[in-house]
Amino acid sequence: MRGIKRVLLVLVALLVALAVLAFVLENQQGVALSFLGWTTAQLPVAVFVTLALIAGMLIGPLLGVLVSRKARRKHVA
Repeated sequence: MRGIKRVLLVLVALLVALAVLAFVLENQQGVALSFLGWTTAQLPVAVFVTLALIAGMLIGPLLGVLVSRKARRKHVA
């Protein structure tokens, strides 16, 4: 049973890696983002999407921890 789980985990990781590779290869056109007067260098679209994904993966759990702490304080007080 443990071996099957490992094989499935490896297959899922391989599929995710292939999907990311396909996404990066399909989004090679360069773009420059402009926000509040700040402009980035011209980079592939995949770079900006990947950075947004990483930022969301960091901010999401952080907000979850903050909200749960706030809710826990209300229950204790």
